[in-house]
Amino acid sequence: MKKIILSFIVCSLLLSTQTVFAQSKKAASKTKKITETSKNSKATDAPKSTTQEEMMQAWQLYMTPNDIHKMIAMSDGDWSGEVTHWMAPDATPMRSKCSAVNKMIMGGRYQTSEFRGEFMGMPFEGMSILAYDNTLRTFISTWIDNMGTGVMVLKGIWDEKTKSITFRGKCVDPTTGKETDVREVFTMVDERSQTMVMYAPTPDGKGEYKTMEIKFAKG
Repeated sequence: MKKIILSFIVCSLLLSTQTVFAQSKKAASKTKKITETSKNSKATDAPKSTTQEEMMQAWQLYMTPNDIHKMIAMSDGDWSGEVTHWMAPDATPMRSKCSAVNKMIMGGRYQTSEFRGEFMGMPFEGMSILAYDNTLRTFISTWIDNMGTGVMVLKGIWDEKTKSITFRGKCVDPTTGKETDVREVFTMVDERSQTMVMYAPTPDGKGEYKTMEIKFAKG
C-alpha cells in the first residue's frame, strides 16, 4: 500500500508545473465570455455547413491564437515554487523547492515549461506543453519526465468566480499497471503568484485527499 501511495505522490509532483501561468484580472475578464460559452457547448459542436468557405473559416478560428493564449503568455519567464506533499491522508508533510521556465512557441499557440526539482533526494526534470483548444474550448496539458516513460494528459476549464482551472486526468501506477484519477486545482492569485493543489484517491477508494500543494512565485 505504501508503494501505491508513493506512486500517487510521484504523479502529483510530475503534473505540478504543467499549468504554471499567471493571470491578471484584466486578462481574466477577456476570457470569461469564451469560457462561459464552453460550459454551455458540447465538444462535438461543428459548423453544420460543409461549404469550402465555411470550412476555411472554421479552420481559421481553430488555428488563430486568441485572448486566452495571450493570458497564457503572461507567464513566460522564470518561476520558483515551494512544494509540500503528503504520503498519506494523515502523514507528516514533506517539503522541497522547484523551478520552471515557461516559453510560448509556434506563434503563441502553445507554452512549454521546463521543470527542475527533486523528489526524495533524487534530481527530477520534466517538460510540459500547455494548449488551449479553440474548438473544444478546453485547456489541454501533456507531460513527460525523467521518472517515467509515458505521456500524461490533463484537461480543464476556467472558472471565473474562483479564478482557477480544475484539471482532471489519469496517472499510471507502475506497481499495479493501472490508471488512477488525478485532480488538480490551479488558482491565479495575481500576476506574480499562484497556487496549485493536487488530489488523488484515498487508499480505501472512497474519496480523495490532498497529495500536494505548490506556491509559485514569478522571478
